[in-house]
Amino acid sequence: MRITGCEILHCNAGWRDFSFLKLNTDENIIGIAEFNECYGSPGLSGVIRRLVDRIKDMDAIAHERIHQYLYAATRQAPGGVNQQAIAAIENALLDIKGKAFNVPVYDLLGGAIRQEIPVYWSHCGTYLIRPEIAELCGVEPLQTIDDLIKLGRRVSDSGYTGLKTNMITFDQDGKIGRHAPGFAAAPGWPDLNTPSDLVEQLRNQLMAMAEGAGPEVGLRLDLNFNCKPEGYRQITSGLDDLELSWIEIDLYDPVALASIRERIATPIASCESLFGVREFRPFFENASMDIAIIDIPWNGAWLGLKIAAMAEAYEINCAPHNFYGHLSSLMSAHFCTALPNFRVMEIDIDDVPWKDDILSWKPEIKSGCVQIPPGPGWGAQLNEDVIAAHPPKFVFD
Repeated sequence: MRITGCEILHCNAGWRDFSFLKLNTDENIIGIAEFNECYGSPGLSGVIRRLVDRIKDMDAIAHERIHQYLYAATRQAPGGVNQQAIAAIENALLDIKGKAFNVPVYDLLGGAIRQEIPVYWSHCGTYLIRPEIAELCGVEPLQTIDDLIKLGRRVSDSGYTGLKTNMITFDQDGKIGRHAPGFAAAPGWPDLNTPSDLVEQLRNQLMAMAEGAGPEVGLRLDLNFNCKPEGYRQITSGLDDLELSWIEIDLYDPVALASIRERIATPIASCESLFGVREFRPFFENASMDIAIIDIPWNGAWLGLKIAAMAEAYEINCAPHNFYGHLSSLMSAHFCTALPNFRVMEIDIDDVPWKDDILSWKPEIKSGCVQIPPGPGWGAQLNEDVIAAHPPKFVFD
């Protein structure tokens, strides 16, 4: 079975776009994958097309050979957009191989270890501080600290046993906002010095959400790229007594991250923005984190399994980075199903209503778990009529 070409599809999702690859073969078996061009990867669609041109007429079943070929072809500029393009191709090839062999992708990854996949409600409240996004999601916007209590109660009432939120703050006039200078989305960029009252504000946020959610729901806080090591130490030390499920930190210095981890009892999760075994290795060697976060749309499920295998040698469990559409959730679920050293799966709940119609599969969540995904391949098809009905607003290629 030979690769003949590809198609790229983009679908608006309110405040972002979802992007998809369709990889074609001469036996009319089409592999699909979700990738992420909207956040920080402009031009990714073009890179995917260029790389697919290089592998035309290659055996679609030989995904490892193709991955190694494309890595060699881009070796002088590894990671980044090149690796994201390789990952999209790899994920689509796994779908093709699963369909050709009539097995789910998780069987290609070693077979199912678990039938249910624990998930946590990600970006809890993060999107809802913006009224226009809350309206798209069909819920009331967050405005007060009492709204955070109600949101925590909503998570618990929905059956989830975990949530993750970002740094939600209130200014002197009581207006709600998000501390996100690392993305140039709030004051404090580019120096990233931590405001003196930030720890107190985060305590108020987390305690309000915990009050609503109750003791059965574990809380996670994502600090992203919004601090220097000094600020991360201040925040993590100041919140250590809250016994959070983890604090998530994006930091490219494994030694600095390890020094933060050594100072606190709260588990540290990190590495969602890393590519491949070479970038993850120093973080494992320096015992920089407790949970390794692996982005499957960025790395690919096959390479993700290699990274997880290396993590297991250091007694580290893994969790997928997954804040995209349902195809990404499906790909991540296959990965989690076969992963020995699995911790928990991320999933976004607040989203545009047509998200459920883009793919023929949507997450079925029972008692805080996604049920084992179907097959063969990823076990789903894109609804191109729905995608066409929602043209992209942010990605143009």
